Amino acid sequence: MKKLIALSAIAISVSMAISGQALAHGAKPKHGGVINSARDLTFELVGKDGKAVIYVDDHGANLATAGATGTLTVLSGGKKSETVLQPSGANTLTSKTPIELAGGAKAVASITLAGKEAVSVRFSHK
Repeated sequence: MKKLIALSAIAISVSMAISGQALAHGAKPKHGGVINSARDLTFELVGKDGKAVIYVDDHGANLATAGATGTLTVLSGGKKSETVLQPSGANTLTSKTPIELAGGAKAVASITLAGKEAVSVRFSHK
């Protein structure tokens, strides 16, 4: 019986530790956008002034996007739009051309940060 109780306590502790780490990966949007994680980084897609802005964080800290390149593909209402992403601030990439992020849109960003391999991030815009 003591072994069963000890095993249950360990299982509960592990599940709490794992859920805490998941929340630490930026589960809440900081800029009112849609969040997803890839390769241990957090990406937030925001529609701003007719353009797409992607914020990049590494465990809650801004990650520099200088030298980064990328593309953003948006599927909405049977239409496919694509734009180039370019660094636009300390931890942001902005679409080079206007792009619509309507409700229900699906988006895929392919981003290559300076000195790193390309990463693909998928978003479902609400």
